[in-house]
Amino acid sequence: MKIIHADETDYSYILERDRHIHPSLVETKIKENEILMIWEQESRIGWMRYGYFWDNIPFMNMIWIDEPYRSGGIGRAVVQHWEHLMKQKGFDTVMTSTQSDEHAQHFYRKLGYVDAGSLLLDTQPLEIILIKKI
Repeated sequence: MKIIHADETDYSYILERDRHIHPSLVETKIKENEILMIWEQESRIGWMRYGYFWDNIPFMNMIWIDEPYRSGGIGRAVVQHWEHLMKQKGFDTVMTSTQSDEHAQHFYRKLGYVDAGSLLLDTQPLEIILIKKI
């Protein structure tokens, strides 16, 4: 497995799978090195996208692993790789979130993330905010 920053050749792959970002922002995220691509041999198998909460806390917005590659430790490896990159950049805290009806909350807690609050929107389940000191 290889984890590298996305480049313009990854645009279509991301756009076809990521329904949680406006298409016009994908190019910006790629240019800002805020998308990590996950490769297995010569194939893309997923990505991780992040930004900054309050413009100063790294916030993992989305992690995606293609179905055949799930439950094999790849997600854990990508999150730990990202945490290491953020620590190298001088950050000591990272954040993420997940909906209360998603299994991902348990994944993040196993990685040391703790509940820090929640957000309730009219049309979606409770969004759990998670934080971790790195």
